[in-house]
Amino acid sequence: MRRTFAFLLTLALATVVSSAQSRSSKTLDIYFIDTEGGHSTLYVAPTGESLLMDTGSPGGRDADRIMAVIQAAGVKQIDHMVSTHYHSDHVGGLQEVASRIPMAQFIDHGPTSEPKEQAPGFQKMYAELYAKAKHTVVKPGDKIPFDGVTVVVATSNGEVLKTPLPGGGKPNPACAGFAPRDESRVDPDNTMSVGLVFTYGKFRTVNLGDFTWNKEQDLMCPNNPIGKVDLYLTSHHGIDQSGSPALVHGLQPRVAIMHNSTRKGGAIQTMQTLHTSPGLEDIWQLHWAYAAGLEQNTPALFIANMEDNETMANVLLNPPATFGQARGPGGPGAGGPPPQGAAAGAPNAPGQGGRAGGRAGGGRGGHTGPAFWIKVSAESDGTFSVTNTRNNFTKTYAARK
Repeated sequence: MRRTFAFLLTLALATVVSSAQSRSSKTLDIYFIDTEGGHSTLYVAPTGESLLMDTGSPGGRDADRIMAVIQAAGVKQIDHMVSTHYHSDHVGGLQEVASRIPMAQFIDHGPTSEPKEQAPGFQKMYAELYAKAKHTVVKPGDKIPFDGVTVVVATSNGEVLKTPLPGGGKPNPACAGFAPRDESRVDPDNTMSVGLVFTYGKFRTVNLGDFTWNKEQDLMCPNNPIGKVDLYLTSHHGIDQSGSPALVHGLQPRVAIMHNSTRKGGAIQTMQTLHTSPGLEDIWQLHWAYAAGLEQNTPALFIANMEDNETMANVLLNPPATFGQARGPGGPGAGGPPPQGAAAGAPNAPGQGGRAGGRAGGGRGGHTGPAFWIKVSAESDGTFSVTNTRNNFTKTYAARK
């Protein structure tokens, strides 16, 4: 009897081990960091290699939040530091973050396209950082070596990908209704954004920085060189200067993540484009968006950072000004001026409201509680899970059939 029991136990354990080994045990992990209307996303390859896109706004707040995520991810060095473009809400925290963790390579689109720096002294500081590490200027079609993950440059320095990726190159029906906009008031460096497509086995995701509406037509029309993606990070924080149906409906993402703040992003047109995108299952947001109101915001379960009940009630009764919504000639999102005192690309600028301080103290306007992030873990078979760290809610999306 003992021998029989021992044999059965050994057989059961062998079956469990075999089953565990047959599943993918390594994932591509993506961390969407709350920089309150700025941008910073950390990608960690299955081998542990790291790629950080952008570093949020100046001051200690965003740097502290980024470092908290880096530590949670177990990252000891940034192997690839990608700056999509040179606006202060994307590169403002670079010097501070670089002072806290080694960076092996800097990647960008080349010299700034704007005569006046939004982050004063940035180019001088960047040149000093270049002297300590490798510096690469990328163009569309280039690949960034990233262990086990294919990373292709889709946009850079105003140019777009021309050679289709696997699964791309087909006509894009969403181009039929595309209407160009007046982008004369859009800050030029937005159009220069470095945009990347990440492919891990059957999983694919895209991050295009602040690439703009009209340039999206250049990328996606008449043919879509990227093909379908599983995960789409909303371009330009979810304001309606970007995120055209030609882009979003062409990519047909299953999940969208919006790196917004309470007063920046969540534009009605952006939300409607997402909600009507073919095959979209869920929208996850870093913040509850005032502009989207009760009708358009995703359910609270999918929102990483919520306002307190009293503040939300007051906002609903007395809606504040929002950033980057439809203004000026050319219809919704035509690229008209932001609210008075709000520099384009600057989160929580004067006139936009916002609570003071941040989790780590200092920083520009924002909430004072913990800054929760959204984490994605993708397997090579195309399965991926999204987790809201505020409430630990996780949803798993099965691989496309």
